[in-house]
Amino acid sequence: MDTRTIRRTSVTLPTLNEPGLYLSDVTSLGGGRGQVTRFHYAEADLRDLDLADTHLLDGRITGVKARRTRLEKLRVDSVDFTGCDLSSLRWTDSRISRAVFRDCKLMGATLEDVTLDNVLFENCKLDYGTFARVRAAGPVIFARCSLRETAFVAADLGAALIDDSDLRLTEFDGGKYRGLDLRGNDLSQVRGLNSLKQIVIDRAQSLQLAEALTAELDVTFGEDLGEDLDNK
Repeated sequence: MDTRTIRRTSVTLPTLNEPGLYLSDVTSLGGGRGQVTRFHYAEADLRDLDLADTHLLDGRITGVKARRTRLEKLRVDSVDFTGCDLSSLRWTDSRISRAVFRDCKLMGATLEDVTLDNVLFENCKLDYGTFARVRAAGPVIFARCSLRETAFVAADLGAALIDDSDLRLTEFDGGKYRGLDLRGNDLSQVRGLNSLKQIVIDRAQSLQLAEALTAELDVTFGEDLGEDLDNK
């Protein structure tokens, strides 16, 4: 099986190139008695994409655009998402395993009560999103992603790694992050530092965390007051 490894974290990738595995072109992800297998869904431009109680197994989803996306109780196994633009995405009560999201735009997405196991997000735009009660049951990698002003709320990301990503005003609000690998990122504008206990960083990043804490506490430096208080 192919893997993607960054430092200590390795994600098992979808197995779509095995001999004898042929992917059939499909025009919809619905139907099939709740299961779509060995498929390729490509270049669709949709107003709405709604899926519920569906199992996607061994497939590629390429260049799909949707103005509104609702995914509920979805099981995803060995699926490659490439170049997709899923606006107003709301993904709930689902499990995603051995999946890759490459060059995808998931701006303002909400993932709620979603379990991730061997999932890679690579070069994706996830700005202004919310990951609520998302659990990394297995390794998860965010590589070269934009997570500006994204909120992780009550998430469990102990098995995750974020690398070379934009974390400006990214917020961690409660949850479990012991072992979360944040090396290779600028942490100076991260919010919710009280939640980030027992994470993994480089020593040099401690200065970035100090800067983030200073901003979060909204402190005032005496030398910036413009007056000599001792002479009053």
